[in-house]
Formats: sequence, structure tokens, C-alpha cells
Amino acid sequence: MPLGKPDSLKELDKRLHDAKVERHRDRAGLPGRLAGSNMTGFGMAFRVGAELVSALIVGVGIGYMLDNWLDTAPWLLIVFFFIGAGAGILNVYRAADGLVGDGMEIDDYPCDDDKKDS
Repeated sequence: MPLGKPDSLKELDKRLHDAKVERHRDRAGLPGRLAGSNMTGFGMAFRVGAELVSALIVGVGIGYMLDNWLDTAPWLLIVFFFIGAGAGILNVYRAADGLVGDGMEIDDYPCDDDKKDS
């Protein structure tokens, strides 16, 4: 193997490492499922808010209708308010769980420069 070959391999390895670091920096603001998608932070905030409010509306609506039908006002409204709030919080948790990245840090990408020769 020519003596110039290892230097070019080291250079290629360095370029690959730099490209991975650059890609990681580009995706750092939108980790997890949002990485590479078109959803912005504002879009995610709107989604989370809409899911929480819609779950509360559905819960209160079901409780109100059941209270009117069974003449148990306001007990079922209160119960279904809390059920709707729980469902909304669960939806927010699921949406936020998608924000968690894969846990890979920039330093996790292998590079020959990081290895110590003995």
C-alpha cells in the first residue's frame, strides 16, 4: 500500500466526521421524529395545544350530554372533565415523547482522530 493512502483515508474519515457533525447541528433544533420533517417549533406547540383543548372539549361534552340524559348534573360533567384532562395530558406526553432524539451525541460518531495510538 502506498504511503499516501493512509493520509487520504484519514482525510476522508475527517471529512465524514465533519459532515456528520454538520448534519447533527442542522437537526439539533428538531430532534426525534421532528428531525428532517417540515414541522417547526410553532407547529408542534400548536399541535400540543390543540390536542389538549380538544380532549378537554370532548370530555366536557360527553359529561354534559350524559348529565342531561341521566339527570345527574354536575357529577358526570366533573368526572368527564378529569377524564378529558387526563386524555389531553396523555396526548401531550405522546407528542412530546416524539421530541426526544435518539440520544446520539456528536462525540458518538467515530473518528480516527479520537482514537489514541499506543
